[in-house]
Amino acid sequence: MMEENIVNAESIISKWDLNSSFYKATSLFQQNRKEAQEFLKSVKDLQRAMHFLISENSKSKKLILAQNLMQIAMKRLENEFYQILSKNRDHLDPESVSGRSLGGSSNSDDEDDDQSKDELEIAGDSITEVDRVSELAMTDLKSIAECMISLGYGKECVKIYKIIRKSIVDEGLYHLGIEKFRSSQIHKMNGEDLEQLIKKWITVTKIAVKMLFFGEIVLCNHVFSKSEKIRESCFSGITKEGAFRLFRFPELITKSRHSQEEVFQLMELYEAVFELKPEIEFIFDFESTKAVKLQALSSLVKLGDSIRTILSEFESTIQKDSSRTPVFRGGIHPLTQSAMTFISSLADYSGILSSIIVDNPQARTSPLPESYFESPTSGNGSTSAVSVHLAWLILVLLCKLDKKAELYKDVSLSYLFLANNLHFIVEKVRSTNLKYLLGHDWVLKHMKKVKQYASNYESMAWTKVFSSLPEKNTLAITPEMAKECFMRFNVTFEEAYRKQTSWVVQDGKLRDQLKVSIAKKLIPEYREFYDMYLAMLTGEKNLELFVRFSPDDLGNYLSDLFHGTSTSGSSTSSSSLFQSQGCIPR
Repeated sequence: MMEENIVNAESIISKWDLNSSFYKATSLFQQNRKEAQEFLKSVKDLQRAMHFLISENSKSKKLILAQNLMQIAMKRLENEFYQILSKNRDHLDPESVSGRSLGGSSNSDDEDDDQSKDELEIAGDSITEVDRVSELAMTDLKSIAECMISLGYGKECVKIYKIIRKSIVDEGLYHLGIEKFRSSQIHKMNGEDLEQLIKKWITVTKIAVKMLFFGEIVLCNHVFSKSEKIRESCFSGITKEGAFRLFRFPELITKSRHSQEEVFQLMELYEAVFELKPEIEFIFDFESTKAVKLQALSSLVKLGDSIRTILSEFESTIQKDSSRTPVFRGGIHPLTQSAMTFISSLADYSGILSSIIVDNPQARTSPLPESYFESPTSGNGSTSAVSVHLAWLILVLLCKLDKKAELYKDVSLSYLFLANNLHFIVEKVRSTNLKYLLGHDWVLKHMKKVKQYASNYESMAWTKVFSSLPEKNTLAITPEMAKECFMRFNVTFEEAYRKQTSWVVQDGKLRDQLKVSIAKKLIPEYREFYDMYLAMLTGEKNLELFVRFSPDDLGNYLSDLFHGTSTSGSSTSSSSLFQSQGCIPR
């Protein structure tokens, strides 16, 4: 029976001898799939016959024939394996292959049944022609690989597979635009070019991981399903070099770029690697590809370190700001504008920033008192690390603004400066994602502080004007005393008006609120004085010199305040309040 197997094998194997003029350039698996299965079966039968002859009659001439036939068969299968890989490059592309599930090794020894089952599935109507060709190619590769490996010809099979598949992966990375960068090249790039490069890297890396590398591990696992060692060797040899170079790029960025403007690009890089981390760990799970996982993790760690360093430097920049020139007219300080623009932009990255901050051991201890937040809280009832950190940065800014306020010689202007800047900060929080991180209670607390600053401003800026009017229920005022009161009011009001038309309140709503508040306090009190004592001066020569303003006039004058239009107003009064209190109370 063994000799019969050899005769049967000779009839089909000799037919597909590569030295045959007819079948040399023809593909067995493309020409006749049924005959291809018979070819594989005859090779296995030939192997069994050879084992029998070796044990029974090692000098048999039939054994020499069988060995020659086996050499012919292996050359043919090696050629078929190469042709299938080469001619189906487009059908074994990452997009086609990555659509398959990541299957494990097959436990069935009945190859004919497996083959029939595969072909029944392939014959279904639910897949496209491209899928059909891809499935057939993968099925044939697996059949050939398992046959060659079982007969001790795995080395030849693996060599062909590695060479062809590595060229495909390298070509894929090349077309994606993956280049081998050096840190010095990145350092020389301008900001716009670097931003475009990072955006491109994020896009192509997602494609490389989800399609190129995933597709390769799927194909590898399928073709070499019965040998984990071969799967690892092939996948590592094909992808390790390109993947390592790909995941090293973020680390190169961190070595050369650390500016505040680039922190958002670094966070986008961090987010991309962080999101792909589970897939990277899953795909490159072999011991031989451990370096790839470690490189991706190293890039993630270095990105996190760089981002935390930039945030720390930003905080330090606020604290160390040493400009001694007060903002003209009490407006919004440039530090307030730049810092809040940066902090509000950080809020847009709160999701990924959370993991970056949590990874920092120093972030676990909040520098803020427990009562600082009443909302929002995380699921466990505690305030999120991002909320605490951003609130802390704003608090650092507010403390610095307190110091900036002390530079004003006029105390009332210092309070107006504080009201302006805190109102700007609160509005920035309200109009950005900061409102979700800091919460409604934070906004309410700080709006109360704005109102307190505004109240302090009014008290200091208009005290002289109010005190120029006689107290209510004042007994026996003579015409001379009334004239003096009107003249004193004229002087103090004109001085307050002249100064405060040069001051600025940029926010229209806050500006109107201040004007209304001042008018409600001043106009009724002046009207009462005006109505009571104007009649006393009737008939007085040059009355307009003493009574310059009617109550209605005051409203018109007050409407001119806080537009920064006057050039004559300047502030020179004493800042004794600072000297007595030491600082402006919050």
